[in-house]
Amino acid sequence: MKDCNCGYCMRGELLEKFGIYICDLQVSTLILFKEQSKRGRCIVAYKDHVSEIVDISEEQRNLFIADVTRVAKAIHKVFKPDKLNYGAYGDTGCHLHVHLCPKYKGGDEWGGTFQMNPQKVYLSDEEYKQMIEDIKKAL
Repeated sequence: MKDCNCGYCMRGELLEKFGIYICDLQVSTLILFKEQSKRGRCIVAYKDHVSEIVDISEEQRNLFIADVTRVAKAIHKVFKPDKLNYGAYGDTGCHLHVHLCPKYKGGDEWGGTFQMNPQKVYLSDEEYKQMIEDIKKAL
């Protein structure tokens, strides 16, 4: 099931407003969040347009959590954060997804909740490409 107004479902221009497709996982899509004030921030989005984690079967839920865990391990390996925050929002988009937001001691917002769209740090195409390669190697 897909929603034609959803960047996670449709990708293309809708996704490119905030993220860059990295790869497909077992039951999810891995996306690099374009705003990189938290170096390594990614999104794991479930493959279908469902709103809540309770809207999928136990088997699919376990696979989704396994995808999130796999990405978390890769982020720890590549970016070595002091803490990885997890955010499951979707008040407006209503597509099941989890933000994986690396946090670094002494860094921006350490000790608090990360901003959803801080609009602070954007990288060059080459920097995004290198991050994506590093993440893929670590998966």
